[in-house]
Formats: sequence, structure tokens, C-alpha cells
Amino acid sequence: MSLFKARDWWSTVLGEKEEFDQGCLCLADVDNMGSGQDKIIVGSYMGYLRIFNPHPVKSGDGTQAEDLLLEVHLRDPILQVEVGKFVSGTEMLHLAVLHSRKLCVYSVSGTLGNVEHGNQYQIKLMYEHNLQRTACNMTYGSFGGIKGRDLICIQSVDGMLMVFEQESYAFGRFLPGSLLPGPLAYSARTDSFITVSSCRQVESYRYQVLAFATDADKRQETEQPKLGSGKRLVVDWTLNIGEQALDICIVSFNQLASSVFVLGERNFFGLKDNGQILFMKKLDYSPSCFLPYCSVSEGTINTLIGNHNNMLRIYQDVTLKWATQLPHVPIAVRVGCLHDLKGVIVTLSDDGHLQCSYLGTDPSLFQAPKVESRELNYDELDTELKELQKIIKDVNKSQGAWPMTERDDLKVSALVSPEFDSVSQAADAEMGTDLVPSVTVKVTLQSRVALQKAKLSVYVQPPLVLTCDQFTFEFMAPEMTRTVAFSVYLKGSYAPPELEGNAVVSYYRPTGIPRVIQCKFRLPLKLICQPGQPSKTASHKLTIDTNKPPVSLLCLFPGFVHQSEDDQVNVIGFHFLGGSRVTLLASKTSQRYRIQSEQFEDLWLITNELIIRLQEYFEKQGIKDFACSFSGSVPLQEYFELIDHHFELRINGEKLEELLSERAVQFRAIQRRLLTRFKDKTPAPLQHLDTLLDGTYKQVIALADAVEENQDNVSQSFARLRSATRLVILLIGLWQKLSADQVAILEAAFLPLQQGAQELAAVLRSQNRTWRNDRWNRTPPNCLPTTSTSLQRRPCLKFHPSKESRNSSSSVVRLRKDGRPQADRCGPHAQRRCRADAGVSPRSPVWT
Repeated sequence: MSLFKARDWWSTVLGEKEEFDQGCLCLADVDNMGSGQDKIIVGSYMGYLRIFNPHPVKSGDGTQAEDLLLEVHLRDPILQVEVGKFVSGTEMLHLAVLHSRKLCVYSVSGTLGNVEHGNQYQIKLMYEHNLQRTACNMTYGSFGGIKGRDLICIQSVDGMLMVFEQESYAFGRFLPGSLLPGPLAYSARTDSFITVSSCRQVESYRYQVLAFATDADKRQETEQPKLGSGKRLVVDWTLNIGEQALDICIVSFNQLASSVFVLGERNFFGLKDNGQILFMKKLDYSPSCFLPYCSVSEGTINTLIGNHNNMLRIYQDVTLKWATQLPHVPIAVRVGCLHDLKGVIVTLSDDGHLQCSYLGTDPSLFQAPKVESRELNYDELDTELKELQKIIKDVNKSQGAWPMTERDDLKVSALVSPEFDSVSQAADAEMGTDLVPSVTVKVTLQSRVALQKAKLSVYVQPPLVLTCDQFTFEFMAPEMTRTVAFSVYLKGSYAPPELEGNAVVSYYRPTGIPRVIQCKFRLPLKLICQPGQPSKTASHKLTIDTNKPPVSLLCLFPGFVHQSEDDQVNVIGFHFLGGSRVTLLASKTSQRYRIQSEQFEDLWLITNELIIRLQEYFEKQGIKDFACSFSGSVPLQEYFELIDHHFELRINGEKLEELLSERAVQFRAIQRRLLTRFKDKTPAPLQHLDTLLDGTYKQVIALADAVEENQDNVSQSFARLRSATRLVILLIGLWQKLSADQVAILEAAFLPLQQGAQELAAVLRSQNRTWRNDRWNRTPPNCLPTTSTSLQRRPCLKFHPSKESRNSSSSVVRLRKDGRPQADRCGPHAQRRCRADAGVSPRSPVWT
């Protein structure tokens, strides 16, 4: 919008460190010269009154000494200045100045100078009124239809309207229900005052109703007023606008029609003088001031609206006609005739920038240079285009949309201490009398360039907690290293679904572009479990096959077994801090490992830890063809039982919340009944309402405790279900020999951020329908896609769980019906049948 700048005609800065508001600016022929030229009257909160008459030699000139006609310090802060016929016996214009506790009316006159210094101006106090209440704003007009003079109405901060008939005080009235004062305006056609109350509604009060209403002084009396002493103040009409108003202006087309314009915080309203809405314009900016005036076109209104983005917009009704840039934020805007120039826009900022401007644009003086004509070699252009497309394709394929350079702006590394903290930081752990250990993690940030507002956030899986999870660095200098340390410990009686943590750093590059870097770290297994006694019997068992000779468990888990003479330990026990036990056995004759436990979900952490440590052990030995497999049946029955338990807890939570809502409604109804009985002037028996209130209160407290306890149980059940889901995905990956990318796709499909039994059921049902459709397309139903892209095209992975979670009761039942057929379709027998149907020779399971 640099082209559409306000054309500076004259400007100046008023005083030093002075403050101004929307009522501090006024344009009028205050000295009664009769030439039709307006003067600029400005008052400040510091008590300075200034009157300007700009005479620039050329557009854009600053203030000259003769432009300032008058500058007077009135000592008291000036809230508002207005010009009108405020003195009786004359129709000359006078200046009314509103202070917080005083109203002063001045006469401004000028004396012709006999020397080159020009004319001299002075003000004379005509009269003043000392106010009993603190003033907020004022308006003026011919109240009651009087001719040839103006009356003044002042609104106090406590909602009282005080009317002054020039030199005398007329009456005062309190607005009903007033809490905070709003903008005030007077409509001459309807002879009424219009304001916006603290209830966010526009209210109109007729002057005749105010004049004959009960006097405000009588409201302070304790005695009941006599009949006929006054009427109750009744509002003429109201309109709820739903927001606070910044200003109100009334524009009259003629004596038969007028409109009320209200500037809200986010909307601009146009109303008829009877309260009906003409239009409402929603503003996409924060306005600061406005000024409506009659347009050249008949029946339309032009409105100037300033905002806090230094913009001044001109609307014709609700249509934007022009937008111009200002050098400051306007808090008051007026239009007048200055120095024979009509339509000058005068704006004032809150820090004293006063500017007279007009609308226009800068002509474009730039001419594009002539381009030398030369023949284009289209073959070279095609070759260059193909090379660029190849580079773009390679970058997007290998590095994504935001390629990372070798020397990045920030490097993040995490180091987990190998030993426990000497003094455990687990102060609020819920483990009874057992001491819960904690481990320290250090995260190091190394910056290559200067970074702004770097924020480090650390995440771990519950019930693991951190002593501090948020760190903020306002500024990091180039080549600067910052290290933060925090402790991690277990808070809860169950095992977490993962031991992996994530440190995420968000920062702004020097160019202002936001970036995010993450660093993952792995917590030690001994943080959540201790060495325990192996168990010979268990309810749940898993067997993992390998292609290499068995490794001594002493080498894999040195911190959980004691040194023996033969160094061949084939059995080890793990005791989780929550109480459960897991046993790991290594076969002496075969290449198998068995994990067994009393709880199905506890097998996940030990199984995953075993596979990771086996891979690390053989990598150190230089063996690259190590592989694990699973040949047993997938334990779906145990998995379904966890889903059922989680589903029951969720249903129970919904019932408890519904019952709590009913009891809360009952409790409020009893309270209302009791309040009605207590307010009744005639005493009446309570009819055991107090007993019913006490019993309902106890039920509400008990239900609230039950809801809180159920929420804790749901969190624990969700963590166990997540562990079981990861275990099932791991077993399927070992069973079908899936790659890491394919396992990641399964985790993304079955492990969303928020899920329950219903969502899992919906995913499996969608997968079942997809496989059924593939059978009709002559595609083997048991085989999965060869690439992650083809698997991502599956409809089941694009499922939205919120739509299916409505039929929650049938979801778990369908999950049992759909889960086993899907597992059977992935089995070896189903694969041989599919390959036989497709004419493919038997071979090892592959993704097709």
C-alpha cells in the first residue's frame, strides 16, 4: 500500500510526552471570523489548550510560528473540547472545555496586530461549573427543541447524566443498570441521548423522559419519595450489539431522516434512529476511531475508519472505496475547511502527532528499459529445464521439502547418565515405601549462527515424568554451547509403553524463518525394573527364534545378573517397580529365547529390549546377517481382553460423567429452591430440603472422586493397551519379515496419538473390507504391498476414527470377528493357497 499514502499538507508534533484521546480534537470557526475557515482546537491530558490555523507555503511544510494562534496551560487535564452556542443572549460560538471535575466555557477572540508578528489571540472565561462527580465525556445540542442556543450534557464515570442550560445546572439523572460509562451522542431529530451501556447494548433515552424522571439527588435519600414527585426512567429502545463500542456518531440527511453509527471493537454498525439495523460491517482489523459524514451521492454515507495498523479506510456505506497509509495510529479524525481547501482530513495520535492530509497517489515515474531483442535457443532452454527438474526431483526424493545442509544452524545432542542420581529426584512417586530411582539426562545445544527465542521441549511416555520439561533461551550467540540437565523417574504403578524420549527445539533463523529440530534418547531399562527371582511358571509365553547361536544373558543384561563361574547364564528375572515380574530364558541347545510373564502387556518391553541388544551384540561382532523371527500364533485372545477392559472403563467413565451431570443439576435446583425459601418474607418450613441438599452434595463429591479414579484407570489401561499393540505389531513384523518402513506404517495405522478400542476396531473392519474387495480383483488377500506408497493408498489408513466411535458397543464385537480372519489371511497356509490360485510357485513370504 506504499502507493496510497496520505498526502501530507501540514503536520506538527504537540509538546513532549503529552497524551491525547478521541475527545481532544475539534474543528470549528471558534474565533467567529465568519470566513468559513475552521481552526484546529487540541486539548491534552497535561492541561494544554492549543488552537492552530495552518498556512503552509507548499504541501508537506511543517508548522510555522504564526500557525499557532493560542497555547494556554489550564492546569487540569482536558478530557474533551467542543464548540457551540453555549452563552445565553448571543449566538456566537464559544469553546467548552471539559475537565475531570469542572466544565469551563471560554470566548476566543483575536486582535489585529500592528507589527509583523501578526494577530494576537486570547481566551476569556465566560462561566464554569464545578462538578460533584468525576466526568467522563459530554455532548451538546438543542435539547428539548430550543432554538438559537446549545445545552450541554455531561456523563460521569458512575453513569449519571448532568444537563446544563448554559450558565445554570438543570438536572441530573442516573442511567438504569449503569456500570461503566460508554460513548454518548445526541440526536436532534428524535430529541434523545444515545449511548452504549456496559451490557453491550445500544440504548436511547428521550430528553423529555429524562427531564420528568425522578431526580438523581432523591435516589440518595433513605426515605421513600412521595407519589407524583417523578417518573421512573425508561429506555426508549435498545439493541444488543454484543461488544463494547469505541464511539457513536449521528448523521442527519435532513429534518426527516437521521442515522446512528456505532464503531465496535470488531464491527461497524449502521442503525436507524428508532434502533433498527441498516447494516453491519465486520472489520478484519482493530479500529481506533471513525467519522461518518454525508456523501456526495444522495442517500449514502461516507465513513473514515482508522485502525492500529496506521491505515485510514474510506467506506461508502459498507463498500471500501479507498485505503491510505498514515505515519501514525489515529485516535481522532475530523474533516474541515482549512485555508480555502475543503475536505482536509485532520488526524491526531495519542502521543501528539497532528497531521492535515488529503487523499491522492504518487505518479509512477519509472519506465521499463528496452530489452535487447535476441533469438532464443529453445534446445538449450529445454536441456536446462530438464536438468533443473531432475535436481528438484532428487532433492525432494532424498531430503524432502526442507533439505538439511551439512552445517546446520543448530545441533542438538542428548546424553543419558549411565548411573542413577545419588539423591533421587522422585519426590512424588506413587510407589509406596520403595525408593524410586532417577536418572539424569543432559541435552546440549550448539549454535552456528545467532538464534532468537530458542525453546527446548522434552517428552517422555507416561508414567515417566520429568523434573523440568520446558527450557527457553531468548538469545544464543554464534558458536555458543548451552547445556541443560533434568531428571527422569517413574511415577505410577505400571510400566510405560516406551523407554524412548524426545527433545524438540524450536527456534527462529536470522532471516525470521521458524525451524524445528528433534533429538531422541533412550532411557535405561533399570530405571523401571530391578533384578528379580526367575519364575518357572507363567500365564503368557513368547518364543523368539534367531539364526545365530544363543548368547549368554550375562553379556546382554550385565546389570541384571551376577557374575557366575561358567559365564553361561540362560535364565534371568526382571522385577518391575510396579510389582509385575518377567522371566527371560535362553535355550542351551537351540537358537531360541523365551519370554514369560503373568501379564501379557509386560512382555513388550523385555522382548523389544532383547531384540535391540541382540542386534547391537552381533553388530559389534561384525555379523550383518543376524535376524529374528516368530513362528508361533499371534496372541489375539489376550489382546482382545485388554481391548475389552479398556472399552469397559471408557463406557464406565461416560456413565459416571452423565450421572455426575444429573446430580449437579439436581444440586443447583435444590439450591434455587432453598434460596427462594430464604428470600421469602413469610417463613415457611424447609420440607427437608437441607437434608436433600447435604445428601446430594455427598453424592456429587463421591461421583467426582469416582470419575477421577476412573480417569486414572483409563490412563493405565491405555498405556497397557499401547504396549500390547506394539507387541502385536512386533510379532507380525517378525512373523512376516517386514522391513522397518513397513513396520512404521503399521504403527502409524494402529497407534494414532489418541485412540481406544473403538478406533482399533474401526481400523481392522476397514482393513477387512479392503482385503475382501481385493479378492474380487484377483489380488491375493493375504499379501501386503511391496512399497510403503502402495500401502498408504489403502483406505483403512485414511480412516477418521471420530465418525466410527459413535457405535462403540458394536465395535468391540466386530473387532473380535474381523481380527482373527485377518490374522488367518496372513498365515502360511493362506499364502500357499493364494499363490496356488495365482499360478505362482511356492516361495518365502514376500510383499506383493
